[in-house]
Amino acid sequence: MSSIRSISATLDIRTCLELLKTCKSITKLKQIHAQVIILNFHKHIGILHKLLAFTTHDDDTQLPGDLNYAKKIFSCCENRTLFMYNVIIKGYVKTGQFKKALFLFDELRIRGLFPDSFTYPFVFKAIGELKMVKEGEKLHGYVLKSGVWFDNYVGNSVMDMYGLFGYVESLNKMFDEMPKRDSIGWNILISGFVRCGRFQDAVGVYKKMREEGGVKPDEATVVSTLSACTALKRLELGKEIHRYIVEELGFSLIIGNALVDMYSKCGCLMVAREIFDDMPMKNVICWTSMVSGYVNSGQLDEARKLFERSPVRDLVLWTTMINGYVQFNRVDDAMDLFRSMQMQRIKPDKYTLVALLTGCAQLGALQQGEWIHDYMKENRITVTAVVGTALIEMYAKCGCIEKSMEIFDELEEKDTASWTSIICALAMSGNIRKALELFSEMEQAGFRPDDITYIGVLSACSHGGLVEEGRKYFHAMSRIYAIQPKLEHYGCLIDLLGRAGLLSEAEVMISQIPNKDKEIIVPIYGALLSACRIYGNIDVGERVAELLMEIESYDSSTHTLLANTYASAGRWEDVSKVRGTMRDLGVKKSPGCSSIDINGNVHEFIVGH
Repeated sequence: MSSIRSISATLDIRTCLELLKTCKSITKLKQIHAQVIILNFHKHIGILHKLLAFTTHDDDTQLPGDLNYAKKIFSCCENRTLFMYNVIIKGYVKTGQFKKALFLFDELRIRGLFPDSFTYPFVFKAIGELKMVKEGEKLHGYVLKSGVWFDNYVGNSVMDMYGLFGYVESLNKMFDEMPKRDSIGWNILISGFVRCGRFQDAVGVYKKMREEGGVKPDEATVVSTLSACTALKRLELGKEIHRYIVEELGFSLIIGNALVDMYSKCGCLMVAREIFDDMPMKNVICWTSMVSGYVNSGQLDEARKLFERSPVRDLVLWTTMINGYVQFNRVDDAMDLFRSMQMQRIKPDKYTLVALLTGCAQLGALQQGEWIHDYMKENRITVTAVVGTALIEMYAKCGCIEKSMEIFDELEEKDTASWTSIICALAMSGNIRKALELFSEMEQAGFRPDDITYIGVLSACSHGGLVEEGRKYFHAMSRIYAIQPKLEHYGCLIDLLGRAGLLSEAEVMISQIPNKDKEIIVPIYGALLSACRIYGNIDVGERVAELLMEIESYDSSTHTLLANTYASAGRWEDVSKVRGTMRDLGVKKSPGCSSIDINGNVHEFIVGH
């Protein structure tokens, strides 16, 4: 402060500008600004520009800015220039204050100023983030007429806006019309396709970029393309990109993270681990990718070792490990880890809680599920639609359908998943009319049912023996909602027809099933064969049993059901033949199995053990 006071007597505008140019901290800047005000230089345009540039970081240095201070300076400016508007708009956009940026954009035009190539990129960014499609398209048209479009900086920002909208066709069209393409344009196109799940198109753009050879892929290019390779499981292209990185580009932390993630998710854990171990610097992202890789391959103990070694553990890493335990039915380990997470004062999010509740639902572990629910209440965690759905399913699978209904009724925000979960829960518990009543309410409330919703609805009809309703809902799927029936939907309707004794109609329905998957078609055949036993229909039973034996000749249930069908019709010679065939093939009846939750521990029992 003393050094500034000593020169204040001889301080002129040029000196002030030099001091601002060499300033290294916001504290010093404020001291200089104070002297500027004392000397009445605070209205000088050059000085105001320097002050705003420093406080909003317009010089792209690593020095800390102070947007609030910049706003105070800006508010005192009487004759605001385009440069002033540009730096404040940029400051607003960089701090996520998009609406304020657009307000200033409108204001500068009202004042008669004309936006330039430094104004538009941040305005398009704000419009894109706010998903203001009409405004974006209108401004795009204005830019085309003004000629600023030919500036790559502006053109790329318009492309980025369409990418944020998810309008990949407009994005692609703009790219094709670009007079000059730079690496940023290529990267925006690739990342736009990736963001919208068009991974094959993203890979195609990368290949086109390599073929044209005008612009070399950089860090952003390979990272986006590697994420597309990961989604498509395109291991060979991933390896090709890896070679390019080694030979031409070089490694960085971000590239290392992308490679570890790609190799892990493509099942090449050894390669992923080699890259991981060789990385001189690691962050929590690569630790999470590596742990996730071991989890997905079922190597939970190896995943846990790596988890324990991680120097930094964020919520995503904790949830990854917890979800791994749940995925492989090690719910007790998941709960223990959750308690450790609490001791570390890591607050769970909805994904952590959903993972734990899913595990409890899988095992019917009511006591543990209730403990998680109580934890949510004690910590005042909001029950969102996602968490509510998990709670509904947990209580339903533990046999507490009244509690599921209570959770559903208390949900402030419902979505398709929450409606579906309660409909399925009611259907499985035998509360048929209530399930169908809620389905009607769901449609009236404007929610669009999905294929899983219809599984619940058809299941309800099957359990209730509602043949006409079942047929109606089955055909409404494709007619009203354009949902093509899957094997599960056919299975529900065939089960309904079988229970009603309409065996010939059920047999015809089976013949109409497209893409007969073994895992689903076997239970469907089995259900129809069981119905044949109940109704003593030998003709259909024999045909179904023959089809089943072609798929699984060593499955004991098929032979047993066929034998029981013959027995129900009094054809004891045929019963003996079936049992003789079972002996010849070495088919043995599978023992029964059950599980029970005692004091929070799940115990499994197998007949004969």
